[in-house]
Amino acid sequence: MNLQVVRERAIESAAPPRVDRDHDLLRALRRREPMAAEGLVTTYGERAYRLASRITGNVSDAEEVVQDAFWTVVRKIETFRGDSAFGSWLYRIVANAACQKLRGRPSGWRELSLDDVLPFFNESGRHAAPVADWSPRAEDPGLQAELRTALSAAIEELPATYRAVLVLRDVEGRSNGEIADVLGLNTAVVKTRVHRARLFLRKRLGEFATTVGADALTACAS
Repeated sequence: MNLQVVRERAIESAAPPRVDRDHDLLRALRRREPMAAEGLVTTYGERAYRLASRITGNVSDAEEVVQDAFWTVVRKIETFRGDSAFGSWLYRIVANAACQKLRGRPSGWRELSLDDVLPFFNESGRHAAPVADWSPRAEDPGLQAELRTALSAAIEELPATYRAVLVLRDVEGRSNGEIADVLGLNTAVVKTRVHRARLFLRKRLGEFATTVGADALTACAS
């Protein structure tokens, strides 16, 4: 081993440990300080609620999810070892609680299988059947409200785990690596689920655009 390598290792070993940006909040939670829970809500309440509401699509469910998640954080703060940022750990608890809320909905609500509704592909990986391209119509002011409604409905159809990765990636704007950290997945799985969720939304919006186009033609012909 040469001298340069020895020096670099010595520097690395002497480097101070990473300080979590929520160090003070963490310390208060671990000490069970009276205002710690309030500090948690002040710091993360709005962001946690936004994530929960986007995954569950329901205000009351989101409120329950956040309350349960924060209570879990307060009770189990000793289990946080600092392997990731505190914020990522908290978001994982919120996202998992939101997914559990979706899975626990009444039996009348069925979590579909994406394989049943994704576009078909041939052996070369191309679409086996044409997929309607609705994107040019997205700029039509007359359709934008209906398109948003169709998009929301399509997102609600997604299985819980797919909805979570899609929300974190395309709504929250988090990277694949950050999502993997938050949800406890590897990056390859995150990429696959984001891709499949986007394909599903594209297919549903294509069906919407086709239906709207057919209705318009019928109206013109009548």
